[in-house]
Amino acid sequence: MTPDFLVTHSGGFHADELLSSVVLTRLFPQARLIRSRSPEWITPAADRIIYDVGGLYDPAAQVFDHHQRGAPLRDDGQPYSSFGLVWKHYGRRYLSALGVLEADIEAIHTSFDTSFVLPIDLVDNGALSPSTAGSLATLTLPVLLETLKPVFDETDPGVDDRAFHRALAVAGVFVEAKIGQSAAKFRAEGLVYQAIRQAGESRVLELPMGMPFRSAVVKSGADHLLFVVHPREKDWCVTGIRRAEEGFDLRADLPAAWAGLTGRDLETACGVDGASFCHNGRFIAAARTREAALAMAELAVAEASQSR
Repeated sequence: MTPDFLVTHSGGFHADELLSSVVLTRLFPQARLIRSRSPEWITPAADRIIYDVGGLYDPAAQVFDHHQRGAPLRDDGQPYSSFGLVWKHYGRRYLSALGVLEADIEAIHTSFDTSFVLPIDLVDNGALSPSTAGSLATLTLPVLLETLKPVFDETDPGVDDRAFHRALAVAGVFVEAKIGQSAAKFRAEGLVYQAIRQAGESRVLELPMGMPFRSAVVKSGADHLLFVVHPREKDWCVTGIRRAEEGFDLRADLPAAWAGLTGRDLETACGVDGASFCHNGRFIAAARTREAALAMAELAVAEASQSR
């Protein structure tokens, strides 16, 4: 079915119908987006998809609401919002429309559902409060999108719809950027696996360019690797490998004697011509050439090995 109309409720808006609209307007760009609570629009019909309104969840009728009694729940009992329902039924087609590789669609669909869609569902249903983010609460995506609502004394009859479409453009940027990063991460894995095979028993992993590498290193079981070397625009980087997704604890730090040094001071400290920078946090360093970066990495490996 190719709908002529995408129907959601009028008035104030939340992240769930905005993000649902991101998916549906990408898939059905010819459809007219209607914001209404009028029965003539929120009644199921062959020419429309209805979401976050309508009092019904019926995929066959193309209605995706979650406010009614007996609203659908995930297999683990957690509630859906309209975004979760739309993602469940249209997310894979959306990923394909964005050019995600067919082999990666299922994994990215699941990953995005867990990391992005589910939190939106929980916030919309009152099962999770942005306040749990502490001082960052006002910077969570649902809160930021709602700041684009009109203020209370904007009385122009069309102001809600204008604000909705402005927020829709912003929401689309975030969703597509997040998915783009996820897709890139999966593409990078193949390159990292190849580099791991080439590295053999070396504790230094050389990559052809900067790319996400930690998940591939973990999945490969390459626990012996301590540092990654790769080129960037005009120089080369030496980077530590984090132990976990959260936090900054590394498998090995760069030498303490290098911390915060640049240029000639760093060259003197490490004995490598071309060494140019070491972060004071000792998680990244730079060099002017590949040879210098690899030499720094090997020195860092040697020091880390002695301290174990």
